[in-house]
Amino acid sequence: MNETWWLAVGLLGQAAFSARFLVQWIFSEFKKRSIVPEAFWYLSIIGSALLLAYAVYREDPVFILGQSFGMVVYFRNLRLISNQRKVIANAANSEDS
Repeated sequence: MNETWWLAVGLLGQAAFSARFLVQWIFSEFKKRSIVPEAFWYLSIIGSALLLAYAVYREDPVFILGQSFGMVVYFRNLRLISNQRKVIANAANSEDS
């Protein structure tokens, strides 16, 4: 692939990664308290995956390591959100019984 395409991948990844902070800020302002919406984690994964692809293309081990570790954290947070939803759903079902 040519250099321009990879530059676009890197810029798109950085845009998605940066957008997560905008989403978090707007959501917190709306709720009037600091909160991290689920969209933050999805934008983190998208941005990180694109930046990781760009880092691999650039053969930058520091950038690769940083983005790889971040992905673990982002997926873990989504897993915790999913687990919390299950606990809440089970509690609601127990109350209905």
